[in-house]
Amino acid sequence: MDDQAAGGRQDAQRVPGCYRHPDRETGVRCTRCERPICPECMVEASVGFQCPECVRGGGGTGHAPSASMPRTLAGGTIARDPRLVTKILIGINVAVFLAVMIERSLLSDLYLVGAWPPAPFTPTQGVADGEWYRLVTSMFTHEEIWHIGFNMLSLWLLGGPLEQHLGRARYLALYLISGLAGSALTYLLAGGSTASLGASGAVFGLFGAMAVLMRRLRYDMRPIVALLAVNLVITFTWSGIAWQAHIGGLAAGVVIGYAMVHAPRERRALVQYGTCALVLGVVVLLTLLRTAQLT
Repeated sequence: MDDQAAGGRQDAQRVPGCYRHPDRETGVRCTRCERPICPECMVEASVGFQCPECVRGGGGTGHAPSASMPRTLAGGTIARDPRLVTKILIGINVAVFLAVMIERSLLSDLYLVGAWPPAPFTPTQGVADGEWYRLVTSMFTHEEIWHIGFNMLSLWLLGGPLEQHLGRARYLALYLISGLAGSALTYLLAGGSTASLGASGAVFGLFGAMAVLMRRLRYDMRPIVALLAVNLVITFTWSGIAWQAHIGGLAAGVVIGYAMVHAPRERRALVQYGTCALVLGVVVLLTLLRTAQLT
């Protein structure tokens, strides 16, 4: 009887876990619904803290529901589906892959190439010939099943947490600009007639941003550093890999990721989107420079 009573008292004294993150113990409860909430889920109210659902409903606050919307670490709006954009990006990549498998001739219109055919022939295809769209389409085009499989697995594992912590708009900006940075560096440094494709630049951008985010949250960085190191070794040891896209995407991801999670609250949007605009400006500059070299 004494052992059972002691066990009961111990269970009663155990700190509850956050209702949205059960692995995080917390002693704070929502002042409206009384559910336990961790620091990430706490939204400051006139009295105490409320959970995201209660704030989103707006009841009892005296404000419109949008006035006190819960925010992510980077200032984005907390969404019901924290992986929606990631799912859409994977869907686009898979759809393009299937289209290429069905109609192989599409590949020549989608991959990244500077100028084709090479000198002394007059180029009729390529970014230098005005086909700037290839910087974007190559980010969503794959030819081999292992290539798209690896990229989509990485996108799912890295994209979900980043989308949750950054918010949809900031996460999408990170993905697209990192991919463009990878395409631009490939266009600048690779041979003019070299063709490349794949979402690797954008994925490496997510690697860089994830490392920054984990350091900001003071998580154990050894897993992400080890995984990134393995990918970098593969990048520089396997033949046929566009290392320029990996390095360009990684650099952009680190810069944008740092701005996203370290921007001061009072100038958050200005710093975050200003950094995105700056990196995008560098992408345009590199593209114009390489185009001038090839024409």
